[in-house]
Amino acid sequence: MTARFSQGKYSQAISDRSGQAFPYREMVKEWTGAWVHISEYEPKSPQLTVKVTGGDPQALQHPRSARTENAVARLLPQNPFTTYAAASSVINVYYPSHGLTNGSTYRFRGSPAASGYADPATFDGIAGSNIAKAAGYAITTGKYVSGARDTDYTTDWFYFTVDTSTATTGNVTGGGFPVSVGPVTLSA
Repeated sequence: MTARFSQGKYSQAISDRSGQAFPYREMVKEWTGAWVHISEYEPKSPQLTVKVTGGDPQALQHPRSARTENAVARLLPQNPFTTYAAASSVINVYYPSHGLTNGSTYRFRGSPAASGYADPATFDGIAGSNIAKAAGYAITTGKYVSGARDTDYTTDWFYFTVDTSTATTGNVTGGGFPVSVGPVTLSA
């Protein structure tokens, strides 16, 4: 059986802070453990509660060095090739925002096949196998217009000169889909 305590409605208690007598029922215990009257009660200051924070992080837990991206072929839009003029071997290539380097050598490829890549489609007397030459072609950024390079089209156009064929009609688009452009060293 547990003991019961008196309610203390007529009792008095002495405050630990001021030493004065107050009604027992108006007394509270402070965070310090002292019995004080409710008019003398002081809550604990938030500055006394220390928040422990660690140091700033200095490194990643599982770091890795940066990797070098592999060279990949990039897909051209449908029928990207346009012949310049009849009896010309210059071919303009439409590729929006291509980002290719002027003077660099690139190779054109058709769709992937079991033993490598197929050739782009033949058009305007220029064989697809000639466009997909294994050694690739040095490109010039811009569009070949009026017998010269037009630098107004450098971000969306580039051109190259095929080795063995010339256009029959000129200003004909072709090549089919899919056709890609990429580094010469890329293999299937």
